[in-house]
Amino acid sequence: MLAYYLDKVGQPPIVGNKEPPTPKANHAIVKLQAAAFNHRDHWITLGKYPGIRPAILGSDGCGIVTQGPQQWLGKQVVLCPSLNWGPKEQYQSPKYDILGMPINGTFAQSISIPIDNLYTKPNHLSPTQAAALPLAGLTAWRALFTRANLQPGEKVLISGVGGGVALFAMQFALAKGATVFV
Repeated sequence: MLAYYLDKVGQPPIVGNKEPPTPKANHAIVKLQAAAFNHRDHWITLGKYPGIRPAILGSDGCGIVTQGPQQWLGKQVVLCPSLNWGPKEQYQSPKYDILGMPINGTFAQSISIPIDNLYTKPNHLSPTQAAALPLAGLTAWRALFTRANLQPGEKVLISGVGGGVALFAMQFALAKGATVFV
């Protein structure tokens, strides 16, 4: 399969052939329809992200389950890039990883992902729209509601509003009824 991957640390990523993922227990194989580029991917390609190692890049994606549990076969799904978050909603576990490094990510034709990280794609979103949500959207959601417990009428300052997380945070905070400063 074709993939965009980091083959050697310190070298630019390349597009090339990689072995397709193989089915694992409690995983599904998803044929990707869309993937989103995050600032994280940019920092990895520049060698400015901690713990860089060879992997297929890309954290966000949307696709169709081609192998896995019967209830998921043929379904269009959004991938949650947060692997092994852990039992506490407020913070990640020591086993936490993100798709796209060190675990192979979504810049490929297909991916193997734990079934716990599959979510049915909302019908009103295209695959491209759905792929743009997970990493930045979850980060903003957790910051505003899990950590800060934002309530209607509260004031929130969001810096760097040109970035994906900040844009999601602004939209979520406004939808919650907060006064937002950027």
